[in-house]
Amino acid sequence: MSVTAARWRLALGRHAETQLRGVAPSGQDARMDRAMEALYGRAQAKRGFRPGGGGTLDPSQLVLPTWLDDLKALFPASVFERIQHHAIERFEMAGLLNDPEALARLEPNLDLMKVLLAFRGRASPALAEPIRNIVRQVVDELKRRLAAQVAQAFAGTRNRFRRSPRKRLANFDVRATIRANLQHYQADRRVIIAERLVFTARQRRQLPWTIILCVDQSGSMLGSVIHAAVLASILAGLPALNIKLVVFDTSVVDLSDRVDDPVDLLLSVQLGGGTNIGQAITYCEGLVTQPARTVLALISDFEEGGSPAALIRAVRRLAEARVTMIGLAALDGAAAPVFDRSMAARLAEAGMEIAAITPDRFAEWLAGVMT
Repeated sequence: MSVTAARWRLALGRHAETQLRGVAPSGQDARMDRAMEALYGRAQAKRGFRPGGGGTLDPSQLVLPTWLDDLKALFPASVFERIQHHAIERFEMAGLLNDPEALARLEPNLDLMKVLLAFRGRASPALAEPIRNIVRQVVDELKRRLAAQVAQAFAGTRNRFRRSPRKRLANFDVRATIRANLQHYQADRRVIIAERLVFTARQRRQLPWTIILCVDQSGSMLGSVIHAAVLASILAGLPALNIKLVVFDTSVVDLSDRVDDPVDLLLSVQLGGGTNIGQAITYCEGLVTQPARTVLALISDFEEGGSPAALIRAVRRLAEARVTMIGLAALDGAAAPVFDRSMAARLAEAGMEIAAITPDRFAEWLAGVMT
C-alpha cells in the first residue's frame, strides 16, 4: 500500500474502502482510523450512511477517557486540539463536558475555555473545579504572553537622575558626559577628552491615569471579554494606574473589584444576547473623576441594541470633557474585523478613535494614547 493511498484512506474514512480497494490501514494507522472514525463517522451517520460488512465502531459505545488518551498519543498536539475542537463544537459530544475524567484529559486552550465558560451554567457541580483548573491554565498562559508586551508598551523614558551600570548606546547621556569631563578640555586642540562616559538608567513611566475598560459581553464577544480580563489584571499591577473593568449586555456590571483575579472574574461573567452600549457608556461616565487623565476603552462590535442617539450623546459629552476614548472593534476567529461600520463611523465622528487590532497590539495602542 502506497503512502499516498494510506493517507487518502485515513482522510476519507471507512466509506472510501470500496473505491480504494486493497487499501486497509494497519498498525498505528489502524489505531488512528478507529479514533477518527469514532468522531467523524458521526457526520456520515447523520447523512444516513452505514458502512457495510463486519462490525462497526458505534460512537455511543465510545469510552471517552480511553478515546482521548488514544488521540493524544497518536497525533501531534496541534492536531489533537483541532480534533478536540471539532468534537465539542461541530459534533456536539456533550459527554466531553459532562464527564470529569474526560474533561481532565482535554488539552487546555482558548477555544476549550470559551466552550466551558458558555457551558458552565449547565454543568454539574462536580465539574466546577475541573472547569476552574482549565480556565486558570489558559489564563496563566495568556497572562504570560501578554505581560511582556504590556511591559514593553508601558516602558518609561530615561531617568537622567540615576546612573546606570549598563552601558548601552541608547542610554548614553551626551550632556552629562561633557559636564563630567570639562576639566579635560584641551584648548590647543579645542577638544574634550572623555575619560568618563555617563549613561542614564531607565525607569517605568509614572502616569496618573485611570483606564476604564468597557467590554461588550454579548454572546459573540466572549474572546474579547477573556483578553480584557487578563489585560486588566496585568495593568492593575502597574504603578500609578487605576483600572476599572465594566462589562455589559443589556445590563451593566462593574467588576473593578475583581481585576486582580481574572479567573474568578471570568467565571462570574454571564454572557447575554442583547447590547445596550449607550447605557454602559453613561455608567462609565460616572466613573470619571479626572477627565484629562482618563482613557475609556470600549471593546465591542458596536451593534447597538439601545438608542443610537443616546450613545452618541454620551460619547460627545465625554469628548467635550477631554476624556480620551478609544474603540476596539470585534474580530472573528480568523482575526477579521466583524463590527457595525456605520455605528463605528458615527462614534469616530463624535470623538472616539476606532481601530480593529488583535489583543496583543491593544496594550501598545493604549500606551500610545496616554501621552
